[in-house]
Amino acid sequence: MRELSLNVLDVAQNSVTANAKEITIALTEDTALHTLQIRIEDNGKGMDAEQLSAVRDPFFTTRTTRKVGLGIPLFKMAAEMTGGNLSIESTVGVGTTVTAFFHTDHVDFVPIGDMANTIVTLMAMNPQINFRYRRVIDGREFSVDTETLLAVLGDVPLNEPSIMRWLTDYINENTQAITEVQA
Repeated sequence: MRELSLNVLDVAQNSVTANAKEITIALTEDTALHTLQIRIEDNGKGMDAEQLSAVRDPFFTTRTTRKVGLGIPLFKMAAEMTGGNLSIESTVGVGTTVTAFFHTDHVDFVPIGDMANTIVTLMAMNPQINFRYRRVIDGREFSVDTETLLAVLGDVPLNEPSIMRWLTDYINENTQAITEVQA
């Protein structure tokens, strides 16, 4: 994949398929150390030891509509190409955590991409799930979650086009604010 946001979308969609009710997506970046950690955590059905050992295999998938599952292997490859790694922890009935670690100064580092649209798409298409998005850059943090948004919006759905545009702008503006070095 050409952007890490697409890997995040794929892994988060796996969490949706696993019947998660809570999904946390966190990006933590240290610009001085040139590192980025992406963590996707859910409270879905989890995986047993056999599934957990097979999930990195591109020819393993639980889907019945196709015979390959490239999401995790491609995410793993993107991390490893930078000298980083990918780990997966999962417990049946508890959930799954996928953590990818990247060296952002490596020539093979793939751009983060459009995280705002990824998060907005996930929230708008799955209003029954509480998505939490957290972005940390050099200790400065921004976060947003579905539960809070729905409480403020009342009966206005997250998939209302004007709300989706506002939320995309909100995420982008707050990400920019924590990216800028404070004098």
